[in-house]
Amino acid sequence: MEDWELIIVGAGPAGLAAAIYAARSGLKTLILDEKMAGGTIVDAPIIENYPGFLKINGGELAEKMVTQCKHFGVTFHELESASNLVIKEKNSYLETNKITYNFKGIILATGSHYKTIGVKGESKFKGRGVSYCGVCDGPLFKGKRIMVIGGGNTAVTTTLYLSGIVSEVLVVHRRDAFRSEQALVNEIKSKNNIQIFWNTQIQEILGDKLVNSVLVIDNKTKEIKKLSVDAVFVQIGEAPNNQIAHNTGIKMNAKGHVIVDSLQRTNIPGIFAAGDLTNHPIKQIGTAVGQGITAGLEAFAFIRQPYYRK
Repeated sequence: MEDWELIIVGAGPAGLAAAIYAARSGLKTLILDEKMAGGTIVDAPIIENYPGFLKINGGELAEKMVTQCKHFGVTFHELESASNLVIKEKNSYLETNKITYNFKGIILATGSHYKTIGVKGESKFKGRGVSYCGVCDGPLFKGKRIMVIGGGNTAVTTTLYLSGIVSEVLVVHRRDAFRSEQALVNEIKSKNNIQIFWNTQIQEILGDKLVNSVLVIDNKTKEIKKLSVDAVFVQIGEAPNNQIAHNTGIKMNAKGHVIVDSLQRTNIPGIFAAGDLTNHPIKQIGTAVGQGITAGLEAFAFIRQPYYRK
């Protein structure tokens, strides 16, 4: 069993920002993640709305954050998953797949995971033409005809990225307009290899060993079409990774987000949360970083007690 002042679960933007501020404040800080550090921003091909960078690759931005954490003495345990959080008035501890840790304060920054569409063929062809990460799998379909499902910022950004790799992108969106930043919408309209299917939903993903077509339905006319594609990129948003908060007494809302106050405090003293896991309505890198900073400083205040606000 190891002892730490602060443990941060999740090494995405929120967790990394929290770690920087906590470590600079002098806390003995451990950050752990079941995957490699960086979180889902690693999957972002292009980031244009993070202050200070006109354009940066998500993986590059994550790497810069990790380097900064290490510079201030943060310890990283990657490929280590938190399995059980036990909260007691004294001697709370965290169990992982490798070891048990005692802590004085903990920040939950486990982020979110990709939502699935739940249609026939989706799970069957996952990794064989069905993907949730454009930057990861897009290069595999160079010169091919592919489909993107969704209409938010993530879907539009992925579509723009893929349009520079594949021969044609078919975008299927259940509404009649994108729910995305206008700058991205303007850019997508300027591309001649992007075809948009409004008011349309996917019904089934078809193929043999690999994806070769999909069935879609027009929600207005009820017409069903079979479209030939080599891949389907599902980009319909994310859901919170809240498993570690279950059965702990930590309050969550109806959607499963951990409820925090303006100082990132949960209903349990010493337990903080930040980023996409929380009930903050805006899910952006910048807001996650801001929440992480607040959580890191507030955790320091709680642990060292110089100015803790009750």
